[in-house]
Amino acid sequence: MSVATPLLVVLLIDRPHWSMYAAFGAFTSLYGRTRSGTERFTMQCGAASALVTAVLLGVLTGVLEARTWPAVLIAALIGGAGTVLATLAEWHPPGALFLVFAFGAVASVPHRLADLPAAVAVAAASAAFSLLVANAPALARALPGGGPRAASSADREFRPLDVRTKLRHTMPAAMSTAASALVAGTVATGFGIGHPYWATVAAVAPLSARGRTAQLVRAGHRIAGTLGGLLLAAVILAPGFGPYTAVAILAVLQVAAELVVARNYGVAMLFITPLALLMNQVAAPRPPVDLLWDRGLETVIGGAVACLVILAAHRLTSPRP
Repeated sequence: MSVATPLLVVLLIDRPHWSMYAAFGAFTSLYGRTRSGTERFTMQCGAASALVTAVLLGVLTGVLEARTWPAVLIAALIGGAGTVLATLAEWHPPGALFLVFAFGAVASVPHRLADLPAAVAVAAASAAFSLLVANAPALARALPGGGPRAASSADREFRPLDVRTKLRHTMPAAMSTAASALVAGTVATGFGIGHPYWATVAAVAPLSARGRTAQLVRAGHRIAGTLGGLLLAAVILAPGFGPYTAVAILAVLQVAAELVVARNYGVAMLFITPLALLMNQVAAPRPPVDLLWDRGLETVIGGAVACLVILAAHRLTSPRP
């Protein structure tokens, strides 16, 4: 509901190029699945603000005539800052993946400064709708006669770590994320591949996992799942569906991805890959073959860079005998 409804609205008002802004605002609903009540609402408000800010920065970067290289640097900064923010706010899902994705996708498209108000308004409205949908059960229970109130994690005793302690623990992860995004974006941009931000996203995604082994496994899942997902994407993109059919397929893919992502990231990528490509086609249609090739190549580049950064960071931070 959170993803499909805003996309349908922008299509109905004949503004398909706004679908990118609507989709990233809708990502608000992805946060807080392990929380409830006030704590969930607060987390999603913070994530919504960050997502809208990422869209804003993406439009401002897209205004630049030579935007490609500045986008690489800004994506790296967003990756590092987003990691710190996600850790301090204890976001779930953790990490800066969606912030980097939102910025990179929006910055990759040419913009005018006049596009800024519409981009921010659409992203903010979509985020607000996601907040309403995600918190509807809690709102219903708060009404008179709405039934017993569900136990919230905010009601349980909660002792957050000291902010300084959190910062000290998260700085290595933030630096690794920024370095991974910078290197992957530089390599993809230097080779002139069509969508360099996909390499950046693939490089950032594994670093949200905890521990070296989990991060390396996620990098492998990202690559293998994406390559498998390209086969499904080829089948979905081949008929050249219209925008309304595409939105319906997007909703189905979103549900499938959310059902399995917590159990196996590689399986989730089988659905996330065609979802991302189809979302790209709704906003700005391009030849499917080019999209498939760029997605596969840049994911391999980003995953390989992530593995190198993970191993290098472990070597630098591990105590020597």
